Amino acid sequence: MNLGILKLFKLVIIIVLSQNLYAGNQSFDFDLIKKGQDDDNTLLIVGGIQGDEPGGFMAASLITTHYKIQKGSVWIVPNLNFYSIIKRSRGPYGDMNRKFAKIPKSDPDFDAIQRIKQYISSDNVKLILNLHDGSGYYRKTYEDNLHSPYRWGQSAIIDQSNLDIEKYGNLEEISQRVCTYLNKHLIRNEDSYLVHNTKTRLGDKEMEKTLTYFAINKGKAAFGNEASKSLPVHERAYYHLQALEEYMRVMGIEFTRSFDLTPVSVKNALDNDIYISLYDDKIKLPLSQIRNYLKYFPIKKDGSLEFTPSNPLTTIIKKGNIYSIHYGNRRMVKLKADYLDMESENPNIKMNIDGLDKNVEFGSIIHAVNNFYISPDSGYRVNVIGYKNKKQKNESGLKIKKQQILKRFSIDKKGKIYRIEFYKDKKFAGMILVNFAGKKAKELSLALKEKKIILKKI
Repeated sequence: MNLGILKLFKLVIIIVLSQNLYAGNQSFDFDLIKKGQDDDNTLLIVGGIQGDEPGGFMAASLITTHYKIQKGSVWIVPNLNFYSIIKRSRGPYGDMNRKFAKIPKSDPDFDAIQRIKQYISSDNVKLILNLHDGSGYYRKTYEDNLHSPYRWGQSAIIDQSNLDIEKYGNLEEISQRVCTYLNKHLIRNEDSYLVHNTKTRLGDKEMEKTLTYFAINKGKAAFGNEASKSLPVHERAYYHLQALEEYMRVMGIEFTRSFDLTPVSVKNALDNDIYISLYDDKIKLPLSQIRNYLKYFPIKKDGSLEFTPSNPLTTIIKKGNIYSIHYGNRRMVKLKADYLDMESENPNIKMNIDGLDKNVEFGSIIHAVNNFYISPDSGYRVNVIGYKNKKQKNESGLKIKKQQILKRFSIDKKGKIYRIEFYKDKKFAGMILVNFAGKKAKELSLALKEKKIILKKI
C-alpha cells in the first residue's frame, strides 16, 4: 500500500468517552474517491448501498486500493451506506435503494441520499454502475426455486433498453456486451450472466425508487451489476471486477491492477495486506490474522482516536472502553483500552535483530528468527508484552528469544507477532511489532547478513 493511498483514507476520529457510536450514523459518512484525471467521461462506481451485499462493496474497495487509472476518470463510492455495512444489515433505517424518488428530511439517510444525488447529477459523470449481490441466479424462465425470473444474482440490470442521450444510451447493447464478456470468464457454467431489463417505466413501482432509475431520469446511463449471494464473497467480487473492467473498456478508460484477476488472487487481495495505523503511525496493526481480542491496548487518555486505514472499508467503533476494528461487515478485533498520556516524539530505536543492527521507527513490523535486542541508549522503558522474565521493569538491554514470550500474548492467531511497547516516564511513546515468521524470515536474515558482509568487504 503506497503512501498516497494511505493519505487518501486518513481519518481523525474524536470519540467522547461517554459516547456510544452505535446510537447514530453521523460518523459513517461515505467516501468519494477519485482516480485518474477528472474529465467529462467519468465512470461513477457505487458499492455498499445495502450492507448485506459484501461482494459489491469489496470489489469497489479493491478499485480504490489495487487499481491505477492510466487514462480517463473513475469516481468510486465504496461504502455508500457505511452504517449498514458495519451492522451487516440491508438497511438499519430501511432499504436505501428505495429512497431516491422521495425521502423526508427526518430520515437518517437523507444527507447521504442528497449527496450521492449531487455526484450522479455531475456534468462529468456519464455512466453509473451500482454493485449488488442478489439472490440465486437470474434466468429468463423458471428452472427451480434458485434459478428463475424472480432471482437477481448473476445479471446485468437495466431499467430500459435505450436512453436518448449523447453517450452510452444503448443500455441493452452495452449490458449484453458485458454479459458476453463475463460468460467467457466463468468459474463454473452455472454462474452465467444474463441481461435483466426491469422495464421500470412500464409500472415497476419498486424500481422507480432506485438509484439507477434516478440516474436514468437525470439523463445518465446507469446499470446494476448483480453477483449471486450463493457464491463466496471473493467470487462475487471477482465477477464484479470482471464487469467493472469491461464497462471501463466501453468508456475507453485504461487501467492497471496489482494482481492477476483470478478468484484466488481476489481472495488474497481481500484477506491480506489489510492494516490500520494509529496516532500518526506510532502503532501499526496487521489485521489479516489478528486475534479477536487484545487487552490493555494503548489509547489516549482523553479517549480520542486517530487512525489511518489501508482501505475505505476499515473503521473503529467505540463502545464503553472497547474499541472494535471493522473491515467491511467483519469485526476484526476488539481492543480493550489502557488509557495513557502519550509522548509526541517519534525517534528511531536502535535494535539488533538476529545479529544485525538496525534503526527502527515506531509503527514498524520487524522480522526475526531467533532473537532481538533493544539498545538501552534509547532512553525508553521497554515492555515486551508476554515476556516471561519480569525481574526488571525495563526490558531494553536484553536479548529476547521467541521461546521467552508466552504465545497467548501474540496479536495474531498463529502466535508469531508480538508487541514491543515503549514508554518515557509514564507516557506511552510508541509500539514496534516483532514477527517471528520462521523460515522466510531466516532466509531474509541470511540475505541481509550476506549483504552486510559484502558491504564490509567493499
